[in-house]
Amino acid sequence: MTITSFSSRQFNQDSTRAKKASKNGPVFITDRGKPAHVLLSIDDYQRLTKNKTSIVELLAMPDDDVPELELPARSELAHGADLS
Repeated sequence: MTITSFSSRQFNQDSTRAKKASKNGPVFITDRGKPAHVLLSIDDYQRLTKNKTSIVELLAMPDDDVPELELPARSELAHGADLS
């Protein structure tokens, strides 16, 4: 895997070269020297995003799958204040 970097100006002037470079790995597109965007081939994108659980699916978990949360009794947390 090769990581390639293009400035925004280079990308605007030669997007074809950037697209070809994305076949070998991610292409970082920089703004003022800092990475701002990443260009990936569709194969790389699909590989990264397949089988991901969405937040909606996580929130819709049946009650049987939710782990029990054991909290200490309130008396264990309370302490008298030392006002001396």
